[in-house]
Amino acid sequence: MAHHKSALKRIKQNERKYERNKHIRSTLRTFIKRVREAAAGKDISAAKEALAAAIPVIDAAATKGIIHRNNASRNVSRLTRLVGTLG
Repeated sequence: MAHHKSALKRIKQNERKYERNKHIRSTLRTFIKRVREAAAGKDISAAKEALAAAIPVIDAAATKGIIHRNNASRNVSRLTRLVGTLG
């Protein structure tokens, strides 16, 4: 266990950041999953709505540093292409 006041503070900060990042990452995965499930069900309108909802979440995660900006770009690109192939 840490003994210095600054080390104790750093532990608390890390825990808060970890919880925040975990929540955002989990939400991100849920939105991506919704797009993929709608595409797998061949539901074009639901897939487009899910994609429109997922893109801002992906961009926000990249902005906050949860995922790399290239990872976000790759996810958006692949999901857009997936929805585009439906018709």
